[in-house]
Amino acid sequence: MALLKRSGPKPERDPDGRMPLMEHLRELRNRLLIAFAAVAVGLIIGWIFSAPVWELLKEPYCQAPQSRQLTGHCSLTYNGIFSSFFITLKVSLMVGLVASSPVWLYQIWAFVTPALYRTEKRYTLTFLALAIPLFALGAAVSYLIMDTALSFLLGFSLDGTVATISIDDYLDYVLIMLVIFGVSFELPLLLVFLNIIGVLPRATVAKHRRLIIFLMFVFGAVVTPGGDPLTMMALATPMIVLFLAAELFMSLREKRRPQSEFADLSDDEASPLEDTPLEEDSDTNR
Repeated sequence: MALLKRSGPKPERDPDGRMPLMEHLRELRNRLLIAFAAVAVGLIIGWIFSAPVWELLKEPYCQAPQSRQLTGHCSLTYNGIFSSFFITLKVSLMVGLVASSPVWLYQIWAFVTPALYRTEKRYTLTFLALAIPLFALGAAVSYLIMDTALSFLLGFSLDGTVATISIDDYLDYVLIMLVIFGVSFELPLLLVFLNIIGVLPRATVAKHRRLIIFLMFVFGAVVTPGGDPLTMMALATPMIVLFLAAELFMSLREKRRPQSEFADLSDDEASPLEDTPLEEDSDTNR
């Protein structure tokens, strides 16, 4: 850490975001400290509200009839003396990460943005403004269908067996579902981003539309815990709707974009040469 200490007055910031390597490291250190401090504050808030958050998280499990097999009411098990402490800590950390997300997301954006052009900064702000609601929408969908998915999966238990599900296993299941659905809802936004930067034209997407939709169903069947058809459909159907919306946006954007004068030429056809002589040739002939 001694190498990262600044000696002398603080240098003026370059308007283009250029700075020496050590200045980059110092800025990264400062932003990481701010992000970790925000997460720590969020962790404390999560610890205070861990009880109502846990009641909200376990509600989908309590809707399943198998949750009342042990004691007659909704119950989960845990093993070990310190398990309850670490379970509360895990719930608090989940709340802390969500509560502090505006701070650490801004720190990431503020560290990256000096290296971006003005249009790129505008795009990053737009995509960030869309990415957060899409992730929240995916997490909300997963929460709404979680009780039905759990009832379906636990319904395969044999006669004479009792489901003794630990809190750790259940929390892992909930976290995986929330993250998978949230991230999956970001994929159409990624397609739009690739189209804007010119990597993925709309014609390529339209050409492979059927394959992409099929792969979405495969993706939903593979990544969802348990692989039940209900969860697969609940994940794949909104992804397909968002994908079609992304393709529509690509089509409208490419129609509004001015066409190049050589856009109608094939890849093997040479562009026409100008008939007017170059200025340098005119000067030479003189």
